[in-house]
Amino acid sequence: MTTSPKLSTQQIGKLGELLVQYRLLSIGVESAHLTTDSGIDLVAYSHSRKEAITIQVKTNLKPKPGGGKGKLALDWWVPDNSPAEIFTLVDVSENRIWVFTRDEMKSKAQQQPEGRLHFFIHTDQNIKRRKDGAATSLQEFEEFLLENRIGSLF
Repeated sequence: MTTSPKLSTQQIGKLGELLVQYRLLSIGVESAHLTTDSGIDLVAYSHSRKEAITIQVKTNLKPKPGGGKGKLALDWWVPDNSPAEIFTLVDVSENRIWVFTRDEMKSKAQQQPEGRLHFFIHTDQNIKRRKDGAATSLQEFEEFLLENRIGSLF
């Protein structure tokens, strides 16, 4: 029996960036990688808006138990001071990409410790809504999937 090699954090991040680039190109949006990590991973050109859009990509290889023992969830940490205009949250295991503006990211992040935004989505369809009303389920974030944001953002 063979086992797959463990991917490094950098490889997982690159998978997310390439998936975002591939999906953008498939809808006619050109994008390019930046060579250094300045909080912006990709720059995309929107033909409809006639301008460049900066994108930060955050990637999960697959869902993990919340808190180490809880229900399966995807989670991402985003710096609060990122210069990017658009944030993409990627689930490589299902080829899903959610897209948020800076303001949406700040308003939808379930936790906001100083300097960072913590964003998570439970993959269990039967998850109950949090007591504070914050969205956490796949269904609650369906509107933010890339395929549902193309017209408004790109």
